[in-house]
Amino acid sequence: MSVSELYSQYTRVWIPDPDEVWRSAELTKDYKEGDKTLQLRLEDETIREYPIDVQSNQLPFLRNPDILVGENDLTALSYLHEPAVLHNLKVRFLESNHIYTYCGIVLVAINPYEQLPIYGQDVIYAYSGQNMGDMDPHIFAVAEEAYKQMARDEKNQSIIVSGESGAGKTVSAKYAMRYFATVGGSASDTNIEEKVLASSPIMEAIGNAKTTRNDNSSRFGKYIQIGFDKRYHIIGANMRTYLLEKSRVVFQADDERNYHIFYQLCAAASLPEFKELALTCAEDFFYTSQGGDTSIEGVDDAEDFEKTRQAFTLLGVRESHQISIFKIIASILHLGNVEIQAERDGESCSISPQDEHLSNFCQLLGVEHNQMEHWLCHRKLVTTSETYIKPMSLQQVVNARNALAKHIYAQLFGWIVGHVNKALHTSLKQHSFIGVLDIYGESQHGIVKSLPDELSGDRYFDSLLSPARRMTADHRFETFEVNSFEQFCINYANEKLQQQFNSHVFKLEQEEYMKEQIPWTLIDFYDNQPCIDLIEAKLGILDLLDEECKVPKGTDQNWAQKLYDRHSGSQHFQKPRMSNTAFIVVHFADKVEYLSDGFLEKNRDTVYEEQINILKASKFPLVADLFHDDKDSVPASTTSGKGSSSKINIRSARPQLKVANKEHKKTVGHQFRTSLHLLMETLNATTPYYVRCIKPNDEKLPFHFDPKRAVQQLRACGVLETIRISAAGYPSRWAYHDFFNRYRVLVKKRELANADKKAICKSVLENLIKDPDKFQFGRSKIFFRAGQVAYLEKLRADKFRAATIMIQKTVRGWLQKLKYRRLKRATLTLQRYCRGHLARRLAEHLRRTQAAVVFQKQYRMRRARLAYQRICRAAIVIQAFTRGMFVRRIYHKVLWEHKATIIQKHTRGWMARRHFQRLRGAAIVIQCAFRRLKAKQELKMLKIEARSAEHLKRLNVGMENKVVQLQRKIDDQNKEFKTLSEQLSAVTSTHAMEVEKLKKELAHYQQSQGSDSSLRLQEEVESLRTELQRAHSERKILEDAHTRENDELRKRVADLEQENALLKDEKEQLNHQILCQSKDEFAQSSVKENLLMKKELEEERSRYQNLVKEYSRLEQRYDNLRDEMTIVKQTPGHRRNPSNQSSLESDSNYPSISTSEVGDTEDALQQVEEIGLEKAAMDMTVFLKLQKRVRELEQERKKLQVQLEKREQQDSKKVQVEQLKSDTDLDQDADLAYNSLKRQELESENKKLKNDLNELRKAVADQAAQNNSTHSSPDSYNLLLNQLRLANEELEVRKEEVLILRTQIVSADQRRLAAKSTEPNINARTSWPNSEKHVDQEDAIEAYHGVCQTNSKTEDWGYLNEDGELGLAYQGLKQVARLLEAQLQAQGREHEEEVERLKAQVEALKEELDKQQQTFCQTLLLSPEAQVEFGIQQELSRLTNENLDLKELVEKLEKNERKLKKQLKIYMKKVQDLEAAQTLAQSEKRRHELNRQVTVQRKEKDFQGMLEYHKEDEALLIRNLVTELKPQTLAGTVPCLPAYILYMCIRHADYVNDDLKVHSLLTSTINGIKKVLKKHNDDFEMTTFWLSNTCRLLHCLKQYSGDEGFMTRNTAKQNEHCLKNFDLTEYRQVLSDLSIQIYQQLIKIAEGVLQPMIVSAMLENESIQGLCGVKPTGYRKRSSSMADGENSYCLEAVIRQMNCFHTVMCDQGLDPEIILQVFKQLFYMITAVTLNNLLLRKDVCSWSTGMQLRYNISQLEEWLRGRNLHQSGAVQTMEPLIQAAQLLQLKKKTPEDAEAICSLCTSLSTQQIVKILNLYTPLNEFEERVTVSFIRTIQAQLQERNDPQQLLLDYKHMFPVLFPFNPSSLTMDSIHIPACLNLEFLNEV
Repeated sequence: MSVSELYSQYTRVWIPDPDEVWRSAELTKDYKEGDKTLQLRLEDETIREYPIDVQSNQLPFLRNPDILVGENDLTALSYLHEPAVLHNLKVRFLESNHIYTYCGIVLVAINPYEQLPIYGQDVIYAYSGQNMGDMDPHIFAVAEEAYKQMARDEKNQSIIVSGESGAGKTVSAKYAMRYFATVGGSASDTNIEEKVLASSPIMEAIGNAKTTRNDNSSRFGKYIQIGFDKRYHIIGANMRTYLLEKSRVVFQADDERNYHIFYQLCAAASLPEFKELALTCAEDFFYTSQGGDTSIEGVDDAEDFEKTRQAFTLLGVRESHQISIFKIIASILHLGNVEIQAERDGESCSISPQDEHLSNFCQLLGVEHNQMEHWLCHRKLVTTSETYIKPMSLQQVVNARNALAKHIYAQLFGWIVGHVNKALHTSLKQHSFIGVLDIYGESQHGIVKSLPDELSGDRYFDSLLSPARRMTADHRFETFEVNSFEQFCINYANEKLQQQFNSHVFKLEQEEYMKEQIPWTLIDFYDNQPCIDLIEAKLGILDLLDEECKVPKGTDQNWAQKLYDRHSGSQHFQKPRMSNTAFIVVHFADKVEYLSDGFLEKNRDTVYEEQINILKASKFPLVADLFHDDKDSVPASTTSGKGSSSKINIRSARPQLKVANKEHKKTVGHQFRTSLHLLMETLNATTPYYVRCIKPNDEKLPFHFDPKRAVQQLRACGVLETIRISAAGYPSRWAYHDFFNRYRVLVKKRELANADKKAICKSVLENLIKDPDKFQFGRSKIFFRAGQVAYLEKLRADKFRAATIMIQKTVRGWLQKLKYRRLKRATLTLQRYCRGHLARRLAEHLRRTQAAVVFQKQYRMRRARLAYQRICRAAIVIQAFTRGMFVRRIYHKVLWEHKATIIQKHTRGWMARRHFQRLRGAAIVIQCAFRRLKAKQELKMLKIEARSAEHLKRLNVGMENKVVQLQRKIDDQNKEFKTLSEQLSAVTSTHAMEVEKLKKELAHYQQSQGSDSSLRLQEEVESLRTELQRAHSERKILEDAHTRENDELRKRVADLEQENALLKDEKEQLNHQILCQSKDEFAQSSVKENLLMKKELEEERSRYQNLVKEYSRLEQRYDNLRDEMTIVKQTPGHRRNPSNQSSLESDSNYPSISTSEVGDTEDALQQVEEIGLEKAAMDMTVFLKLQKRVRELEQERKKLQVQLEKREQQDSKKVQVEQLKSDTDLDQDADLAYNSLKRQELESENKKLKNDLNELRKAVADQAAQNNSTHSSPDSYNLLLNQLRLANEELEVRKEEVLILRTQIVSADQRRLAAKSTEPNINARTSWPNSEKHVDQEDAIEAYHGVCQTNSKTEDWGYLNEDGELGLAYQGLKQVARLLEAQLQAQGREHEEEVERLKAQVEALKEELDKQQQTFCQTLLLSPEAQVEFGIQQELSRLTNENLDLKELVEKLEKNERKLKKQLKIYMKKVQDLEAAQTLAQSEKRRHELNRQVTVQRKEKDFQGMLEYHKEDEALLIRNLVTELKPQTLAGTVPCLPAYILYMCIRHADYVNDDLKVHSLLTSTINGIKKVLKKHNDDFEMTTFWLSNTCRLLHCLKQYSGDEGFMTRNTAKQNEHCLKNFDLTEYRQVLSDLSIQIYQQLIKIAEGVLQPMIVSAMLENESIQGLCGVKPTGYRKRSSSMADGENSYCLEAVIRQMNCFHTVMCDQGLDPEIILQVFKQLFYMITAVTLNNLLLRKDVCSWSTGMQLRYNISQLEEWLRGRNLHQSGAVQTMEPLIQAAQLLQLKKKTPEDAEAICSLCTSLSTQQIVKILNLYTPLNEFEERVTVSFIRTIQAQLQERNDPQQLLLDYKHMFPVLFPFNPSSLTMDSIHIPACLNLEFLNEV
């Protein structure tokens, strides 16, 4: 392909630009060879002529097609050059917000200066296990590749990070560590990764400082090696340091600072423990104030100092050592402030003895003040013959003081590093390691620099970091305005590292060519070995420096002159024109000018021996130890290969002060060169990974790209060198399959008939590209030179363009034809409608004319008819009035005659009635007199008869007891009467005698007195009469008072009844109102309550199952650790415990005493007594608490469901109750009276009977004891029981009689009152519903009325009260009245309380209604989403309160229920034992009578579904039925047969009441299942088999537990198989937890099988042929971690695998509900993995992938419907994936498209939508990219969403599983045990 073809019209090129570095332009006309200029059009439409250099003929760089812009790998670009790389990085960074990009083996990372959500745990898990080229570029991908290579190849790894300060190197390194920590983790509980992270604050404090370019630049080099064991867990680490910048301790440039620790210590100087340091602010010290500003914006030195102290503590540095460290640091500050005074001669100087800072220095270090004062100003010169003490000049003293300060700090730095290494040291054997290299640096003029730890631009990452566990290596070049010895060493190290990088890249390129077996030639690349030789070779710069240091009077100028003389001819060495003391080294990145001043001094690192000896004599041990010779130091061993050493032997690479004699002391340069060689050996023995960090701008603006700064760093960091090496060979590589799919349009039709795609590709390329050197055919790939892919893309685009034009031409013609036909049809339609309109107008005119004629005819006719009707009506009116006048006259005459007749009739009648009334009145008077006489006689007879006992017996058969009592009273009264009669007779006789005597005296006196005495006697008689009248009046008053009292009582009763009726009415009204108000709300609230409760239950179940999962994981980890410790600690004489004992101890599930949290104390004590104290103490409290919590939640759900049903029933019953109340009559009053009296009597009698019964039992027990002791017969006991029974019967009879009597009296009184008000017929018959015996009701009523009438008649009082009966009757009535009054008062109080309670409820409801109205008003102001959320919160709070109340009530009821159940079980057990004994005895008798054949038939017939085994056979049972059982053995038998067999064994143990046997069998079964699952932890069939059997055993324990809730579907035969003695609720919970663990293991196995297939099947496989277009891939598709034969799965493979899962679960009898949940979980995992890969892969975010994805989803949905699994909710879990596929296919241009996307993608978060739009990649140049403005529009419309910050779905999330109760229809006696199980020892009962 010629140049003219490439540079044709419309071709886009890159031209240099001073502002943007490179600028895009387009050719406006074709280029021809020999043209001196190119006609270009820039992007701003300006025209420009670009000159061409005729000599070099250098044309501008060609621009890649848009289809290649934004690639993940820069090597995938067809044109590989600087502008293409810069533009690709810029597009990815600014438009797609992608900060990572591959460049071959290098990962380019651009610092976004903004927090991005791409470093979470979900992203780590998404990259875990993935190949490096399968996902989008990321630091996690590099870390995963390194970790995987270490684990697979067992080779040590390195990750080398480089870049300027602020470019994000440290952050990249820390995220790599975080990834390793998450994926690998620590091997023990020593938390090595936390200690490694904790060392960071310490090393920052003592080794980092503020520079002009970075606020937190590390000023030393370090290399960290982190060791791993055979399981690739972190076991230890060590640190090696390089070349601490000691000069910073005594000197800082402008706007720089000393090391952070100095400023931190000054900031904390006010603390009490630091008072002795005598520190003030940092501005007061010379060593901390030279740079000017001593503070850093946004940094709190005091807070950082606290973090440093905490880090010291975490690493085990004692508090005393910390104080000593701070004293040494403070002493350095005081040493810098020592004032040195020069003497007059200028050759000597002195220090004032009163110098405060020197005193503080000596005091803090514990040295002699005088000696230090002396030797700071003097030095010792030692010769062969004598020793001289020579004073030093001022400059020499200052230099010596600074050297001492630097040496003290360097020694302290080394001590701290050594202590950190001790904390990170491990004694375990190291298997492999990953190292971290970190060399400080700054940069200007584009020279690369690096930063190992925190940097100001990276502080936003700090909060995201977790304990890290791995490494990175970090290098960069450094240059300043004044470059000295430190910069020279650093750049020397980076030359070595760059050489290693170049050689590694070159080696990988050559390996790739050899692997693909293509011819290749050596690639010419930049080799910096000459520059390295210039520095380190013999007589190189370092050798000459060491030689000059040995010269007694060597100077920097002499050394520089030697360099000029020796290396002036080297191409890498130059001499500056204007200086004789500087030299220039041409490094690979740029030229660096070094000033030779200070090189010798820094290389010697001279410190005077006298000053060191003073420090050695310090009284502080730590200070003295710092300066003693380290005789035990050994060279660092280079760890390479597979890590043969047991630990990491790495020493500090800082210069050690070996001996005092500086002639034998190695120079700093020599030590650094040695350490660097060791480092390079270590790096060469590892597999390196490179991360180049780019700083996009100097202002630290988020997502702001400065092309100048970026291209400077790209040129310096080796990225462009990598590009150049790749471009020199074959940078573009295509697999044959991908090439065929991409460029199939260029293949001719006849060539497609060939089945060999490789041959087709060769044929196409040979036809399209004539130059055979432009491509090569490898074994699996096609290699292209740079630019060839772009040429092929151009041909493909031309082909598509031609096809498009043809399609457009055809389509446009078809559209024009359609348009013409549409116009023709429209014209004909218009004509038809116009003609029709005209015809309709004519017809309308004719119709209206005819209608006018009709109207005129009708109008005239109506006018004539109205005139006739008016005349007719007038004639009729006249006739009517005339006829009426004549009729009225006749009527009046007849009326007068009729009234006269009536008057006559009434007059005659009145006269006849008056005569009749006179006659009738006389007859009535006569009848009344006669009847009164008869009534008095009859009344007298009735009263006499009423006194007799026979009448009372007739009156009431139940009055015998009363009659006996009355008879006794009469007898007593008769006796008293006889006694009184005798006394009265005696008194009467005496009185008669006295009367006779008085009569005689009276006669005698009358005779003597005469008439006067008669007058006195008359007066006495009058007085007696008056007293008698007074007595009668008092009696009347008493009777009136009694009557009033009765009336008031009755009135009060009536008022109370009326009030009661009013209260009932009010209550009904209130209930009706409440019902009306809450009728609508109840339905809504019920639905909401159900939804909320379901959601809460799901969340709680999920939390519980996660805890169960965590418990099982910890249990597994404990078992692994125990096994490992057993292996480690096992010795030849060691004896292991039995395995079954350890398993029982670890897997025990016995209930413990902590079950008292579930029940009450009595239950717990009983359980402890049943299972034993030893086993009771073996459970875990937390486990039972979790069980309790789940039970409580289940009970709450059941209670709420019951409450809902009750409320519905109450609502339905209220209507019936209201109807029943309307039909009630007065009989209910009698019922209430009877029931109330009966209840009170029964309660009192019951209490008495209980007391009597207790006393009787006690007496019987005592008597029985006595009888036992005396061996007497039990006849007395039976006799006593008979007497007790007879007494009880008699008592019941008497009680019933009394109640009937009282009821009749009360009813009669009520009827009498009703008779007075309504005057009913007394003889009417009434009903007595409460009377069980026949009573003559009329007699009772008449007797009661007779008693009442006697009370109202005052004249018969003495007659009626002759025997005191009236008083007795009055007392009885009074008692009844009191009883009724008490009852009415109690009822009144109850009604008052009920009314108050109802009123309170009404008030509460009103308040709640007001609150709800207020809430409703507030809610209306909110948005719909807020309304729903607010309503849910309100309903949730209300339900929570109700649940708490119901929970307390249910707990109380459950306690009572358990107590009653236990008592009932005890009694049932006794009865069953007795019945069983009788049955066995009878069966034994029958067995001897029957023959053998009958016995066999009876045994088969009477099989009870129980299996008996001996205790010693339990282990054999578990082994044959659990541990060694294979699912294939039971093929064709009843599903879940082991579960049925185990339950039959449990049932027999329950039948014989052997609790230990039940306990042991269940425990052994559970432990056996756990062992089997642990052994077969990857066997899906085995796991399904035991999940099915565990669930079936759980269902059996529920179905046959005896609980009514589980027995609703049982048959009568199945109810006979229920457990009788034991409640296995606790074991049901343990089995439920075991089922959850098995379910989780089942899901884990299924996910492990499906997960490798998902990405390939859902995203990569071409399920719709010809739809997927493949883009060019870069170097990363050649990842060494990928298998040679890459497995590719299609969707059919996934469906086949799920069919296999479904078949296995159905064959094993797993519950259908569980199968639905399994596939819901698996489909969620498919969705999560697919969507996560879609969000992390740019190459699959295209329109064609969306189409493939929708097709695959439809296939999965079809499979669900075919298996009847669509109800599982699996389709709902795939909703995010469905919306993502639709998002890829939707139009993405206008705001309407954005609105449609926002309304459609409701299951995707905002971050996911934006991420997909950023990743969207057109596969053809006809597709358009998503613009940044469109993405901003989407973000603006979605900003109101409250989406979670998580980008990826948690594919490890597991839905809470629910095991619904599924009873079996099989009966236990119908199950057959096959012989293959070897269970002959089981006996059928």
